[in-house]
Amino acid sequence: MEFVRPCINYAVLILLASATAHAAPKQAEPHPSKEGLDFFEQKIRPVLVQNCYECHSGDRTKAKGHLLLDTRDGIRKGGNSGAAIVLDHADSSLLIEAIRYEGLEMPPKGQLPEEIIEDFVRWIEMGAPDPRVGKAANPHNKVDLAAARNFWAFKHPKASQPPPVNDANWPKSNIDRFIRARQEQEHLRPVPDADPVTLIRRVTFDLTGLPPTTETVDAFVKDPSSDAFAAIVDRLLASPQFGERWGRHWLDIVRFGESTGKGQNIPFRYAWRYRDYVIDAFNVDKPYDRFLVEQLAGDLLPAKDKADRNNLLIATGFLAVGPKGVNMANPEKFKMEVIDDQIDVTGRALLGITVACARCHDHKFDPIPTTDYYAMAGIFHSTETLAGVAPGKNSAVETRLIALADTPQAIKVPPEQARKLKAHQAEIAKVEAEIERLQNLQKLLGKKPPPQGQQGGRSKTIVNTKIDRQQIRDQIKKLQERLDALEVEETPPGNLAMGVREASSPTNCKVLVRGELKDKGPEVPRGVLSVLKTPQGAHINPRQSGRLELAHWIASKDNPLTARVMVNRVWEHLFGQGLVDSVDNFGALGSEPSDPALLDTLAVQFMNEKWSLKKLIRSIVLSRVYRLSSQHDAEDYATDPANRFLWRMERKRLDAEEIRDAILMASGELDLKRPEGSPVMNLGGQIQGGPALQEIRKPSNVRSVYLPILRGHVPDMLQAFDVADPSLIVGKRDVTTVPTQALFLMNNSFVMKQCNEMAKRIVGQKELNQAGRVELVYSLALGRKPSEDERSRVARYLNDYRKTVQEAGKNVNPQIATWTSVCQTLFQSGEFRYVY
Repeated sequence: MEFVRPCINYAVLILLASATAHAAPKQAEPHPSKEGLDFFEQKIRPVLVQNCYECHSGDRTKAKGHLLLDTRDGIRKGGNSGAAIVLDHADSSLLIEAIRYEGLEMPPKGQLPEEIIEDFVRWIEMGAPDPRVGKAANPHNKVDLAAARNFWAFKHPKASQPPPVNDANWPKSNIDRFIRARQEQEHLRPVPDADPVTLIRRVTFDLTGLPPTTETVDAFVKDPSSDAFAAIVDRLLASPQFGERWGRHWLDIVRFGESTGKGQNIPFRYAWRYRDYVIDAFNVDKPYDRFLVEQLAGDLLPAKDKADRNNLLIATGFLAVGPKGVNMANPEKFKMEVIDDQIDVTGRALLGITVACARCHDHKFDPIPTTDYYAMAGIFHSTETLAGVAPGKNSAVETRLIALADTPQAIKVPPEQARKLKAHQAEIAKVEAEIERLQNLQKLLGKKPPPQGQQGGRSKTIVNTKIDRQQIRDQIKKLQERLDALEVEETPPGNLAMGVREASSPTNCKVLVRGELKDKGPEVPRGVLSVLKTPQGAHINPRQSGRLELAHWIASKDNPLTARVMVNRVWEHLFGQGLVDSVDNFGALGSEPSDPALLDTLAVQFMNEKWSLKKLIRSIVLSRVYRLSSQHDAEDYATDPANRFLWRMERKRLDAEEIRDAILMASGELDLKRPEGSPVMNLGGQIQGGPALQEIRKPSNVRSVYLPILRGHVPDMLQAFDVADPSLIVGKRDVTTVPTQALFLMNNSFVMKQCNEMAKRIVGQKELNQAGRVELVYSLALGRKPSEDERSRVARYLNDYRKTVQEAGKNVNPQIATWTSVCQTLFQSGEFRYVY
């Protein structure tokens, strides 16, 4: 009942709250959650800025309908028509009525896409979390940087000696000494260590995302040596499955997806190259500082050979794979939205700071003035993003990608397709060159002729007449139509990649007052965050974008955030909660560390060990605190119900990918070979369902990390079990328990097929009797042997079910049908879905 009790209590609280809502006096709104604030920043604020601030911001007396939407209080108070939102009741909110065009019609220029309307509905149902306080941006309100540098996250981490502990025999490492000292301070006593079967299942899932094999479990249980566990850890870290597991963690953080999302959903045909780069980087234990520099500025780094050059170009896909609103007709607006996404992912994924909150005004909580946002915006404004899509185009645009050098590792394109692709690219280049020639001639014809006597021979070739200019305009229009047709023409896959490169003319960015393109303020020199400025980020070459300087500044040991943030992410994945619980926010709205000295010591260790993630992970999983059991202790629970001080190991539900891969592994159907490319390569136009989408969703037994992740069309099984939203930066996934998950495991065709394959695998073991098969099915599904009680109950079930099938007279193999039922029952158990 321990598992269920918190859910029951929570439900009771909700019922009590709703029953007394009308009788109780009005209370202050609860502090918004991190997830709620993230949702507002990514989904709500940009839409308000783009569509509403022009008429509903600034001075209330001048705003239309006296409605202000640029502050939290303004949107709650409303205007002449009353409150704009009713908390938790979207359908009763005037704002929703207006954007649905149900009476009021806002914005007046055209209705918002349905997915954006649904975002606003969800936001209000969440309680309309909104960090905007006070009045709109005040350019004269200066951030006190000197005072801000005293905040814990902006101070340089310093290693500490672990404090002394009374229980000197318990710790196995310095990590344990830090943890045990805090436990003693809180009067907590850790639970016993996990048994070998539980421990090996835990560490194998944590490091590879897969369950251990039966043979591995048996060998570990029988090995009494003191270094047996360390040997297992080293083997797991060296396996190719390690990169697939930990690469998926990174893809969550950097909002990886294989299509644009946002209305017109255009495929990213080559996003898979970045996915594979990330997996390979984790497998070779690429130093984390180098890993970051490559993703921000790989195109600006020297390369050893063609393959290395390709790898560095592919790495910059980090800046290109985010969601994009290609239905925007305004190229400048489109570019600023791409830049905002790049700033957001750079700030939150790498630094744990919400820099994008300073787009419209100085950050309300953290020391980030608007000028810092536009200093970074200038860096990305001086960068050309090549994502294979373009504003106003409803299909993939192959000319807006990076061409890679031919190497032995390149995907082999059949000769006929290669010729077709080459001819297609050549024709596009020819049309573009002709358009450029005519545009230059058009400019020349538009100039006033030079004074008499200075024309020379040019007066004979330039005829400045209306008909000449009209003919050129007509030719340009015709060529542009031809170019548009060529760009949307489906082409075979090529040796191309998503990424970035330097713009032809690096420029600074002007402040956009309230984020509005029409209201430009002063120009801001390109640079980094003022509160963390170091020599690495202080001087930017005016002839370059500044991405290389930005990358080195972030990856520097002098940056107090970078190592801390990554160490905390690793800790969260291994323990289920970070030392800083708000893994994507180390700012004022984030959590303070539960053990600051331990966090800093690990951050310094991480940097001193050449930013090796494998060494960091190894040191944590070899600690005794990682090896604790998950058993309950009433006294400890009363003192520390959230297990903040790790008196036991938290039980963790498997991620969506782990559940699917574990089912495939148990059935014997898992294909561990990496697929070549992605099915998305074969898409060209807008993703709207139909045969193309069915082709993408064809059954596959590859690891889940290689399944196509189209925004808006995530595979059903991953969606059911809380996969990260590919449009959001997700450092910590939601974990839900809902009826649809149980129904999925009961009825889904994929699950049923794998249960059937597993049954065949069990029955196919001719040398085993029924008792041996019961033991095997438990080992494959749960990683352990059944108890005597389980053996007898399963035996009775097998006999009863087999009789039922035979009596039904259905045209099925009774033995296979019976074992299929057993497999399905085990897959539905909590023990299968959790590690302990």
